[in-house]
Amino acid sequence: MLKGFKEFVLRGNVMDLAVAVVIGAALTAVINALVEHLITPLIAALFGQPNLDDVWVFTINEAEFSIGAILTALINFLLVAAAVYLFIVVPMNKLMALRSSGQEQVHTPGEDIQLLREIRDLLAQGRQRG
Repeated sequence: MLKGFKEFVLRGNVMDLAVAVVIGAALTAVINALVEHLITPLIAALFGQPNLDDVWVFTINEAEFSIGAILTALINFLLVAAAVYLFIVVPMNKLMALRSSGQEQVHTPGEDIQLLREIRDLLAQGRQRG
């Protein structure tokens, strides 16, 4: 049973998922910081307040309704989505386009590495003959 669990945990897709979750959490912090510390202050500078939480608030039978809070959440979602698109999706699409067109700069090994590879290949050929 322990062996099966070990195989399950070390399977490639489980490890990929774990890495994706960690990277996603880190990326969430970056995007939230971008929105909270750059975009929201810009909105506050332009419109006088950073959010709409206190706009269109009304009370019916001691129940408080806030249309502004819903609008703030919607605007935050759109800002986060725009930040993800502009700073992650667009650059990744450009990188993938470069890779598929073959224009991506390819690192060529130095002369010393090429010489070592040739020596390795010659040694391998000598072993096959002998």
